[in-house]
Amino acid sequence: MTTIVFLHIPKTAGQTVHNALAEAVGHDAVSPVRVHTQAAADAQMPAGYRLYSGHLDWTGLGDLPPDRFVFSILRDPRERIASFYFFLRKEAEALSEADLTRPENLGKLRALTWSADAYFFGGDANWQRFIRDHYDNFYCSYFATRKMRGRGDLAGLTPDEVLSRALSGAEELDAIYEISGLEALDRDLSALLKRPVRASGVVQNAGPLDRNLRRWPRLLEAFEDPASAERLAGYASLDDRFMQRLGLVPDADG
Repeated sequence: MTTIVFLHIPKTAGQTVHNALAEAVGHDAVSPVRVHTQAAADAQMPAGYRLYSGHLDWTGLGDLPPDRFVFSILRDPRERIASFYFFLRKEAEALSEADLTRPENLGKLRALTWSADAYFFGGDANWQRFIRDHYDNFYCSYFATRKMRGRGDLAGLTPDEVLSRALSGAEELDAIYEISGLEALDRDLSALLKRPVRASGVVQNAGPLDRNLRRWPRLLEAFEDPASAERLAGYASLDDRFMQRLGLVPDADG
């Protein structure tokens, strides 16, 4: 029986895909580790489950049975950055004032109460580490290090070296889909599980904006300093190259 590993990058339709898979394999067959902070790096994928799905480190992928299907989903990196930001604001608005002050909600609090300029480029060194880990060319960081917060492991490397490592990491997956083409994922999972699985066209855990509205221009409008908008665009530049090399978007030079 094939083991399925869904490496879910935040704000890439992951909840929809997870729910479809859990329904297909049975909820008892789903690993309880859904977020990398729930377990040590070597325990992200505990033995005995058929589905591993979540914001997971995957340094231990080789410990799983060889009969496995490992995949992830990407979207325009600028849209992911903006969607993540607006989603945190939406989550913060739903919390009580007391809950907002809890340490685990610091990111939501600052997304709601700080300006966009201060949120992305203000704060102390620890805050900037948090921002860079979650937003700064996250795809390349994740695939290069196999960790949700592995950016520190890339210190001293050139962008080309980071890209090379990310592409090597991507080769360990069986498939990487682009969010607008999830019909291919439906076909692959349905064939693998020998039952219909549908994630395309289903929206769960959506952000506050209309799904057809681009988030990136809305985020750029929120900046007070035009230099902040230009600086944030750099947080997607290497991920753009990564997606181009994977053939998920047209090559800018092609």
